[in-house]
Order: sequence, then structure tokens, then C-alpha cells
Amino acid sequence: MPDSIPIEVSGTSSPHPSTPQRDHYDVLVVGAGPSGAVATKELAQAGFSVVCLEQGDWAQRSEFRGATPEWELTAQRDWHPNPNVRRRPGDYPIDASDSDMNPLMYNGVGGGTVIYAGHWAPFVPSDFRTRTLDGVGDDWPLSWEELLPFYNRIADEIGVSGLDGDPAYPDSLTYPLPPLPIGRIGMKAAQGLDAMGWHWWPAANSIASKPWRHQNACVRRGTCLTGCPEGAKGSFDLTHWPDAVKAGAELITGARVREVTVNDRGLATGAAWVDRSGTERHTTADVVIVCANGIGTPRLLKISSSKRFPDGLANSSGLVGRRLMMHPLVIATAIYEDPLESWLGPAGQSVVSMEFFESDPSRGFRRGAKWQIMPSGGPLGLRAGYANSTVEAAWGDNFHRSLDRTFGHTVEWSAEVEDLPMDSNRVELSSTVFDDSGLPAPEIHYRLDDNTHRNLEFNAERLKEAMAASGALEHSEPILMRDAGWHIMGTARMGDDPSSSVVDKWGRSHDVDNLFIFDSSIFVTSSSSNPTATIASLALRNVERLIASRTQQAVPA
Repeated sequence: MPDSIPIEVSGTSSPHPSTPQRDHYDVLVVGAGPSGAVATKELAQAGFSVVCLEQGDWAQRSEFRGATPEWELTAQRDWHPNPNVRRRPGDYPIDASDSDMNPLMYNGVGGGTVIYAGHWAPFVPSDFRTRTLDGVGDDWPLSWEELLPFYNRIADEIGVSGLDGDPAYPDSLTYPLPPLPIGRIGMKAAQGLDAMGWHWWPAANSIASKPWRHQNACVRRGTCLTGCPEGAKGSFDLTHWPDAVKAGAELITGARVREVTVNDRGLATGAAWVDRSGTERHTTADVVIVCANGIGTPRLLKISSSKRFPDGLANSSGLVGRRLMMHPLVIATAIYEDPLESWLGPAGQSVVSMEFFESDPSRGFRRGAKWQIMPSGGPLGLRAGYANSTVEAAWGDNFHRSLDRTFGHTVEWSAEVEDLPMDSNRVELSSTVFDDSGLPAPEIHYRLDDNTHRNLEFNAERLKEAMAASGALEHSEPILMRDAGWHIMGTARMGDDPSSSVVDKWGRSHDVDNLFIFDSSIFVTSSSSNPTATIASLALRNVERLIASRTQQAVPA
């Protein structure tokens, strides 16, 4: 284990300070996920005094049970992606009773990357111009070409394994490590996609195929969604936080921020927060960067209302919390005669297809979907995939007969579709549900529109065609997963016009000159690609701009 990775702790000892070591900082960051990790590391290495407040904790590698016999028994209890189920100390409740999907997230150092599958999927050029090209959504205030160098730099920093030259992307997108094997499941899917004449490519993953920086090589356990016991997955607690701390950044865990404070000039002065013991604290800084994800960020801004900002901080546009996007996902399991070793990792994408990614008006909807081929996991993981079976078919002797027929012979086919921004899909503050600090919980209002339903239905039919073409003996009916809201975007969108956006193209609030937002809440549209590559690349681009323009930055003192 590299020396810079956090050491195991026991009792009440900690490898990091539990309270800030300064009275005042140049920059205060809220949230230690991908964007917070990137921003904090860059600022610390540039010589800024910077503190990050994170309500969760460090996840120690010994907590990841993927290398133990009891892994499947504990996975859905200790590492469930839904915080309402998981209920770790850093989590807060989310009222999703008025939502078609459950939002999924992880609060802790590294954010959701601790339990993500590692799909690495940069957006494509058309994602930044949907209004111009397709008449839906809005154009971003920056282009794909502007973000390209940051995509490549972030891929290098976190050890992305991929194959250059995917025709779905410009040739200038590159990866530092060779791709992971696509395995027998990838070969089987590729046969079907070839038979249909459809695009496919070996998937890129933020998982090291050979030792890289702080990472070890992947051993393909397939337990990525519950933390990587090998330290191969590019989670930002491993790839960025050791370097940030080494450069002098302070990271305070168990710190639940309850308000971004402002002075009588309307500038941010820091953050009021509550530590794990319930003690109220206030930390001041010249600049505040919020990186609390697409639900936590609008929640914090709304909680931070004041006489000067009665509708919530940075909310003169009224768009804080609105235009929530979460990538609906349709998924099916195909059964094959051939043994496919479909328990092997990585747990995420083996092969991707962008055949239906771009708009085609003849389909009856706008925008498209990204497909991914995934392993079906171990015996209990497979059992969960057939949770709608009758009792007679699913238990007793029938269970064992079914397992003999399916274990190692199944492949997960899925398509995640682009979610268009709608004002009605939003994050509000609950008046009835509160976290354990007494702060109002976020309340999610999210419904799929007709365009999304048509997109899902079209891709479900194409999935069935591809599974049949790949030689599947049978397959489940593609279903819309409720527990699929991994990708939470759009609730504090960027733009040039303060009346129709929350931040500018650099993540700076239009209303508060020294308040920035760097996470996925600033996305204008959602693409149908996984967002982590774009989150981290945007954060790197924006923090470099902040560093370069520091002499012009307004500060409260």
C-alpha cells in the first residue's frame, strides 16, 4: 500500500485533523468528491491555504469486503448506493416519494467514485450543442474542444484504461493505459452487434490495467461497486486526496455544512458547520467552492437563505434546484449456452455501443442512449436480477436448477438515455424530513417526459434485437430501473445570462463574486454518457482559471 494512502485507524485516533488548523483560509471547499478533490489538490499545489469540509469519512480499504467469502452477503447492506438504505453516519435522508427514480450517491472522501463501477465516458461534441443541433435543451457556454485537454489530463491522473481510436469520438481523445480485457461477455455481445451492423468498442474504465501512480493493477474480482480492495479503481480518495494532503491541504471529515455565510457586501465569508459531536463551528475563507453534488449543492444553497438572499444563496434566477437530470436506465439479462465467466470484473462496462447516441428524427424523439455490456456477477447478484420470479421458480430445488443453468452464462445489456432538462424536475427542501443535524432533507420531484419514454422504449426494442443476434437462448424483458439515479446533474446550471443560469462558464456565481460551484449541478444538459469524466475535467479547467485570475478575485476582507 503506498505511503500516501490514509492509514487504518482504530478507536478515536485519526490520521487527519478533526478541526481546522488555521483561523482563516484562502479557499474553503465543501465536499470531497471528484470535483472537490481536483480543486483542492490544484489549489494546494499552487500554494493556496485550502480546507475541505466533508460530511462523510475516509473509507478504509479493510471495509471493502470484495476479497472475502461474505462479500455478497454484506454488499447490499453496508454499501447500498441508496443513502436511504445504507444510512452511514455521513449520509442524509432523501425524500424521493415524488420521483420516478431513486437518487444514488455516497457521502465520503472520494464521493460516489468509492462505489461507482468506473465507467469512463467523456461527452461527445454534440452534447454541448443540443439546442443548435436538435432544438432541445440548451447549448453549453463552452465547447467540447475547450474541454478536450482537460479530459486527457484527468484520464492520465486517474489511470484510465482504454483503447484510443473509438470512431464515436474525435481522434484527439486518448487514454494512458491499455484497455482491460473485454472477456467472453464482451466477445459475445460484439458478435451480436456485428451481426446487426452496429457500433461497438472496448470500454474505457477508470481502473488501472497495470500499476499506475497510487493504483495497483486490476485483478478482475468484479466487486467495484462496493469499493476496490486492490486499490486499482480510480476513486478520487486514492488518485487525488493523498497528493492534496501532501501539498498542505486540510481535509476535515464528519463536517456537515449547514450554511455558506455572507457579509453585508454579499460576499461569501466561509461556512457554518456541525461536527460529528454536534458542536457548531464556523470557518472563514476568501473564496468558497461548493462541490456537494447535484442534490447536496442546491440543498445547501437553499438552506443558506438570508435577508439579502431570501430565495436561497445565488438564486436570483430561481433555477437553483431546477432542471434535475438523472439518466434513466433500461436493463435486461440474456442467457447463453456458452460458459462466459460472467462473474469476472470489471463490474461495469466491458463493451460500449454508441450506435443510438446521436439524434435521429425518424425515431420520434430527440437525443439518444449509450449502451454498455456488463457482467452479471456472483450467485446472489444474479438472484437479485430475477427478483420478480415466482416463489416456486425462485426458491428450493428450482433455485438450484436455475442457478446451474444461468450462473456464468448471463450478460447484462443496458442503455442509459439522455435526460432533457425540465424546470419541473427539481430539488426542494422538505418540511417534514430532517437529517440527524436538524437540517431539512432534500425532496426530489422528478418525472420522465414523453421524449424520455420514447427513447427508453426504442432502445429496449433494440436491446432485444441485439441479444437475439448474439445468440441468447432467452432474455428478460428490458425494465426501467428505479434504483438507477447515479448521475445527478443540472440543478445549478452554467450560462452567460444571469437571468437563466446560476453560474458563469467558469463556475462562478452570478450573484456572489467569490462563490463557485464545480460539481455536476452546473451541467447544462446530461448527455447519455456517464458524467464523472466531465465533472473532473470541468473542475480542473475551472480551478486553473481561478488560480490564474486570483489577483482580480473579490474577497470579503
